[in-house]
Amino acid sequence: MEIQSVKRYYRPGMTKKILVVDDDPHIREVVTFALEKAGMKAVSAKDGREALGLFKAEQPALAILDISMPEMDGLALCKEVRKISQVPILFLSSRDDEIDRVVGLEIGGDDYVTKPFSPRELVARVNAILKRANGAPVANDDDGETLSHGLIVLEPEKFRVKFDGREVTLTSTEFNILRGMLARPEKVFERDNIIDMAYDDNIHVSDRTVDSHIRHVRQKFIAAGCKSVIETVHGVGYKLGTCR
Repeated sequence: MEIQSVKRYYRPGMTKKILVVDDDPHIREVVTFALEKAGMKAVSAKDGREALGLFKAEQPALAILDISMPEMDGLALCKEVRKISQVPILFLSSRDDEIDRVVGLEIGGDDYVTKPFSPRELVARVNAILKRANGAPVANDDDGETLSHGLIVLEPEKFRVKFDGREVTLTSTEFNILRGMLARPEKVFERDNIIDMAYDDNIHVSDRTVDSHIRHVRQKFIAAGCKSVIETVHGVGYKLGTCR
């Protein structure tokens, strides 16, 4: 199946459909209630295998995946989903699973929430991810015009990035980080600046999460032939590279 843009799954005016995957029925119930109270529609699955079938059938706007599950865990499910779609993924993880959380971001997750969690925080993160995925303005790019730097071309309206004519597939979080940098190509961004570009609603995000997103963007551009899409400014943060 051809990889699809997230915009196939969510359009303004639609009731947002969220896939909730967790082997704990209580967590599924709590998350489903919180999402539906916020005006979304939730469909749920108890493990990864069941969820993969639901994902293909329901085409959700976003998936919430528990990392630790029987019958295909959240990380394995994320890998399978990324073969067919760039729909946003939010991971649920235990507090002592930091390595798994980082791996989750590196294989294509957009964000994570640790257990135990506040349903209000979870809904806020879901809304923030959907807003980014639907092309919410960032940095100085309020009009949605095409941005370019070196051999990179980013088209916000089409949710598309190309390097030297070759498409580079990014998650919504990665897309907005790059979009913000392209809007101010000379700026050196501290991690707090990157968090502001990528996340809304004053959500706390660790420096390690930011570093994981940057590393993943770099890996994708290296695969496309660009070795310097984002450079490290030691002691400060990151800046856009030469991109040639």
